[in-house]
Amino acid sequence: MKILVDADALPGAARDIIFRAAERVRVPAILVANKLLRVPESEFISFEMIEQGFDVADARIVELTEPGDLIVTADIPLAAEVVARGGLAIDPRGQLYSEENIKERLFVRDFMDTLRKSGATTGGPAPYGKKECQAFANQLDRLLARRKY
Repeated sequence: MKILVDADALPGAARDIIFRAAERVRVPAILVANKLLRVPESEFISFEMIEQGFDVADARIVELTEPGDLIVTADIPLAAEVVARGGLAIDPRGQLYSEENIKERLFVRDFMDTLRKSGATTGGPAPYGKKECQAFANQLDRLLARRKY
């Protein structure tokens, strides 16, 4: 198992949680982004900077995904692709994307996008705070605890 991270819009607190978890359980964490990010020096943590462009980071993450890998992303279409490849996916708020719920999440995402395009004000997600950070840390720990050695 490795952790693949869609790191372009990842909150810093979630990134720190991933760094600590990768070190603690000795699992590789690869952050993929189209802008330079600082990562700690570690044999378990790496950073891959990709070129600018629509979904370039997503394509790279899909390319790297193998069954059993854990992907951290808030991008629902990306989560759907990695779940279809046998990966696990969670968002930075700790929500698990699975075969059972990914189609519903895609539908809601597309519906909300249609509403916004029609001029409706839908609001955005709540600010990323301690509660969301804790939910992410707990979900990440649960998923790493059940990995195969």
